[in-house]
Formats: sequence, C-alpha cells, structure tokens
Amino acid sequence: MVRIVKKPFERRSEIVEAARVLFQKKGGERITLQGVMDCLGIAKGTIYHYFKSKEELLEAVAEEIVNRHLEKMVAFLEKMEGNALEKMRVLIESGRKLASPQILEELHKRGNEAMHTRLLAVTLMKQAPLYAKLIEKGCEEGIFQTSAPLECAEFVLSAVQFLTDLGIYPWSQEDLERRRKAIPGLIEKQLQAPAGAFHFML
Repeated sequence: MVRIVKKPFERRSEIVEAARVLFQKKGGERITLQGVMDCLGIAKGTIYHYFKSKEELLEAVAEEIVNRHLEKMVAFLEKMEGNALEKMRVLIESGRKLASPQILEELHKRGNEAMHTRLLAVTLMKQAPLYAKLIEKGCEEGIFQTSAPLECAEFVLSAVQFLTDLGIYPWSQEDLERRRKAIPGLIEKQLQAPAGAFHFML
C-alpha cells in the first residue's frame, strides 16, 4: 500500500474537521482522541503531533466553527453598500440566519457546557474586531461617538451572548423579554447613537 503523506496544514485541518463532525454527532463530552484517530485511520503519534490534549483539539474545533461563520458574515457585508448603521444591521441579522441549527442544538445539550463556553469566547474574540471597524466607520460618519470602539464591541457582544443564551443559563421568558426590550436602548447609549437606531433588534 502506498503511504499518503499530507502537508501539515492539510493533516491538521483534516483532524479538526473530523472532530467537528464527531462533535455534531456525539457532543463534546463524548469525543475522544482515539475516536478521531479511528475515524481517520491515523496513528496516535500523528494526532499528538498537532494536539496535546482533547481540550486543545476542541479549542481548534470551536475556532473552526466560528471562522466558517465569520467568513459568511464578511461575505454578506462586502456585498452591501450603506452607512455603518445599515451594515451593522445586516451583520446582526445575517449572524442570526447563518448560525448552524445543528451545532446550536448540540451546544444546548447537557454535557456540552464547556464546549459552549469555548465557542462563545472564540466568537467574542473573532467578531468583536469586525463590529469595531463598523463602529469606527460610524464615528467617522457622525452616527456613533466613542473613543473605544473595540471595547464597546466586546462589551455589547459579551452582554448579549451571556444574557440571552439559554445554553448558558435557563433564563425565564420574563428575563429574556425585559432584556430584549432594554438592549437596543442600552446599545444606543453605549455608542451615543440616534434614538431608535437599534430598534430593529426588537
């Protein structure tokens, strides 16, 4: 049999993709390095060359999921014209539409809390700079006013993610409803945006 030698980047990507598929099928708690090895037919030394632990591999899986989502959001954004507020609206709405239902469903299952937290942290880290650029553009256009666009983006994203995600905590419908009504106005104050600018989030 001819031994197939793959480039390091290709082999690493292959391992991450296999782990991502297994996560969707089994959940984070039931993924094992041995399971990934069996799936790909690779030796223990191969997988340990790229990932020292299951936790390290799951970090890579979380980053891959977010990167795929982010690429789609950027593609949406590049196709449209308009001011910063209009683009931010598209970014927020496309983010909702492009989220994978299968992955979201898996994340909300008991036992996947650690993976869910990882994914939220990576999402914040990756998406905040994209929102920060729009906030900066909005400041140049006179729509927003802030000297800390990245910090504003981080603050808003982390608050929205934590306070509205039922996978983090089983918030009551009353909690979710009062936050849903308050969040647009809070974002407007944070960015010193025109009144009603973020009412589309309702």
